[in-house]
This record gives sequence, structure tokens and C-alpha cells, in this order.
Amino acid sequence: MRIVIGQGSCGIAAGAEKVRKALQNAGITADISVTGCIGMCWLEPIVDIYDDENKLTRLVKVSENDAEAIASFVDSGDISSVEKLVVSDEDSEFLSKQTRIALRNCGIINPEKIDAYIEADGYTALKKALSMTPEEVIDVIKTSGLAGRGGAGFPTWFKWNAARQSAGEEKYLICNADEGDPGAFMDRAVIESDPHNLIEGMLIGAYAIGAKHAVVYVRAEYPLAIKRLKNAIAQAEDKGIIGENIFGSGFSCDFTIKAGAGAFVCGEETALIESLEGHRGMPRLKPPFPAQSGFWRKPSNINNVETFANVAWIINNGGEAFAAMGTEGSKGTKVFAVTGKVKRSGLVEIPMGKTLRDVIFDIGGGMKTDKPFKAVQMGGPSGGCIPASLIDTVIDYKALGATGAIMGSGGMVVMDESTCMVGMAKFFLDFTAKESCGKCIHCRIGTKRMLEMLERITNGEGKEGDIELLEELCYSIKDGALCGLGQTAPNPVLTTIKYFRDEYEAHIKDKKCPAGECSALIEYKIITEKCVGCTRCAKNCPVNAISGTVKLPHVIDTDKCIKCGKCFQNCKFGAIVKE
Repeated sequence: MRIVIGQGSCGIAAGAEKVRKALQNAGITADISVTGCIGMCWLEPIVDIYDDENKLTRLVKVSENDAEAIASFVDSGDISSVEKLVVSDEDSEFLSKQTRIALRNCGIINPEKIDAYIEADGYTALKKALSMTPEEVIDVIKTSGLAGRGGAGFPTWFKWNAARQSAGEEKYLICNADEGDPGAFMDRAVIESDPHNLIEGMLIGAYAIGAKHAVVYVRAEYPLAIKRLKNAIAQAEDKGIIGENIFGSGFSCDFTIKAGAGAFVCGEETALIESLEGHRGMPRLKPPFPAQSGFWRKPSNINNVETFANVAWIINNGGEAFAAMGTEGSKGTKVFAVTGKVKRSGLVEIPMGKTLRDVIFDIGGGMKTDKPFKAVQMGGPSGGCIPASLIDTVIDYKALGATGAIMGSGGMVVMDESTCMVGMAKFFLDFTAKESCGKCIHCRIGTKRMLEMLERITNGEGKEGDIELLEELCYSIKDGALCGLGQTAPNPVLTTIKYFRDEYEAHIKDKKCPAGECSALIEYKIITEKCVGCTRCAKNCPVNAISGTVKLPHVIDTDKCIKCGKCFQNCKFGAIVKE
């Protein structure tokens, strides 16, 4: 019997490390190992127990207090001791409806042991690729239709081929692991859970373009990912998989890791290169493109983690197998980080061509609350809000682009009726305005002016003409910004105006927030007929704005009220309303 504990960042944050220590202290003699994130973040910590016939018993939401019960189950095989922890059909419903390629090993193998990856057919694709010519490898990727999963969706083979054909002996292959979108954690999960898959994909890419140097640019806020990647590189070097004359092929490649300082703009490939060279992360003018003049002005190719995570599978199974999934213009699968007001938050990998409804309701289980689905933000700060009326939109680059949103790297933030769409636009504008590198005026000044307008509107200080001025600013920034950050920063504003213009108008004309989220535009009142004078609201008010006598109706002093909502949350009689 063996025990496997999910220890990605999400599992550890939920208490998985405490569970592991408690199980060890419980005197369990069975092998206890770790794995990464299987994607079911809402069920963490997760403990998988395999019997001698490899039959799986999955325990979820485990705490350190459950260690003795688990030890009893391991010793006796009597499941009654852990019955309350055994997962329902949720996990099978969640996983069975997915097609996992990039995530195929995540939450299954031990990311800290190279032998676990090799047992899962690891590095067989690299051996196969090294028996082919670089041109043949690129042709397989071309047949697959694999597009860059970092957001732009540019054909991977084209970038590889451009770098391959560029003159020069010294070339670089770079992995962009600078995942900065709020709510996105796809790349982190892949590196933490299956680092050798990334290494193998990068080695194949390096061979294809003729690069002897591979670099992973990963944000420093991912310490566990960096730790496991360093460990994986060292193990691969020990086995001769990284270094000189790999598998006796004559191909050599070294690996280095660069920890970025968390600048969102460094997700743009030329800003990333500037940062790699030790400069401030600011985009370069293009052309020349990195394929001709990139890192140290040498031919370079940049793809993101998920793109490389598909490469080994494609080489092993053929480009046709990958191209058979998806739509005409968007091949293969895509990983999404599903967060927000959804029951099953976590990582989802589905073939292109599925709908938003499939992901949010079928796989994600629908809304966490009883409130209706309102919108989903796709593509992070660079994406846009898609309303409930478009829930059946097909997930591919063209269809999502037609809504005003983008695929992006795969962030998917689900919202219900309690979300203010003007406030949501303000949240993302606040992020992009702060993350602007400041190189071009349109982005540096334009995003700040838009943010100021949104702040005025949500504070009840909006005025006639603000919506039209916002739209004008949006299009000016999109047309004038130097890089993708500035060009896409207006998307959340444009899409919320397009689909939720009535909310903007309510904020400006009526000085009301329909969602009841903007504190400056709401007011709490006590309904005299319903108030029983229990004093619960007064006791929980942090500024003593509520007064009254026991068993008699209370009153809120609106001048003192800071609109924290504690009275509303604590009233058991529905006597407090939010207007």
C-alpha cells in the first residue's frame, strides 16, 4: 500500500504539509510520497491511497486531525474509519469530462523524482525527436496546429522555423513562465507538478531551432515551482539528458533559470528579454523580432509553459492526433484556471470547441451561490467580460475574439449577480495602470486617466459623457500603445460598456450600484416592522453607528456608517436592507 499527498502550492496552502507530517507521526509504515496539483483545488488537501492492486481510494479535505483514522484504514483496510473523507463522484465528474495532455501527469506522478517521469514514458519523445531532423520535428509541430498558449495564439511551428532559419551559431530557447494574470495559475501548476515535461518540451524545441542554451524565466513568487524545476534540471543533468551529447546524438543543450521580479509587462517577449539581460523590463520595437535578434541580440525563440508542455505528447502521438482535437482554426486542448463564484475551482483542460457553459456548469459545477451567473472574465487584465447571454460561445481563438475578449493564457474568472461590472473593470484597470512600464505615453497616461474616471463613477461622481470619453480613450490606447499590455488594457472596459452599459448609466445618472457592491453608492437601512431589537447589529458595528433599546427597533446613523456591511451580514431577521 502507498500513500500520495497532493502538494502543489494550493494543497500546501490548504494544509497538506501538516497532513503529511501528521501521517508520518501516526506510525504508518506504508510509503508516503508527494505529487503535484491534480486540479481539484476546492477539495484540497487530497490524499490518494493505493492498495497492493493499485486500486485508488481518494480522501479529500483532509486535516491533520484525520491522521489516526487514516492510519487505521491503512492497517485494517476498513474504510469506515475514513468514510467521511472519501470523495463523492465530484472528482470523477470533474476529471472524466476533460482531455488532459499538458496536465496528463499532474497530480499523478512524483514531480521530485525523475524516475517517476521516465516510468510515465518520459523522455521517449526527446529520443524520438533526436532520431529525426530538426525540419521533420518542426513539420510535426506544424501538422499538429499547436498555437502559442501564452495568449497571442501564434503558430508555434512558424516561430520555431523562423529561429531555425536565422543565421548564427549561437541561439537561445526561452520559456516564458512569468505568469502574471490575477487568478491564473496554469503554468505554476505544470512546473510544480510535472517539471520534466517542461524540460523535455524545451529540449525538443531547442533541437528544432538549433539552440544550445535554454532559459526558463519564472516569476520569483513561485518558490516551489523554482525549487522543483531546479531539482528536475539537476536530475536530468545527472542522467545526461541535459548537457553535452544528449543520448549520443551530438546535440548539446544547457539549462538556466532566471527568477523575475513580478513585472506583468515582462510577459511580453521583448520586455522579458530586456529583463533577462539585466535591464528594466520594457518592450522593444519590432521588427526585428526575437527570431532574428533576441536575447543578447542572438536568434531566440520564446514560448510559454503550456505550449512546451504539449510538445512531447505531440511528438510521441503524432501531429495528426493533436490536430484531430479542437476546431478548424484552434487545434488541440487548452488549460484554464477556473476561479471566482464557481463550485469547482481549479485547473481544467478541454479540447478547443467546447463551450463556456461546458466548462463553467458541466465541469465547474455551476455557481457557488444561489445567485445567477452574470459574466466570465476571459484572458485576465488583457481579456474581456463575456455576459451570461453568450454562455454558449465556443472556446476557440476566433469565437472568443468576436465577443471582445481573448483566450489569453487561460484565466477564467466567474462572476454572479453580486458582482459590479464597473467595479470589475476598475479592478483590472488598476492592475494594468500599475503594471505599465511607462515607456509609451498612451499606456502610461491613458490607463491612469481611465482609472481615474472609473474611480469617479464608482464613487458616485460620474457625469454625462463619461462613457463616451472612456470609449474614446480605449480606442486611442489600443491604437497607440507600443506593446500588447497597452493594446489590450482597455478590453475589460470596452466589453463591460458593451454588455453592461446600463450599469454604467445607473452609476452615473441614478448614483446607484445595481449589484450593491460600490460602498459609496449604497445605504443600509433598518426596516422597523422586522427589527426585534436583538442588538446583534449594534454589537457588530465597528463604529457604533447603530443605536436602540433591547427588544425595540434600532436605527442606523448614516453619517457615522462606514458601509462595512457587518450589520447586514449578521441580521437573522432580514430587518436590514441594502439600497
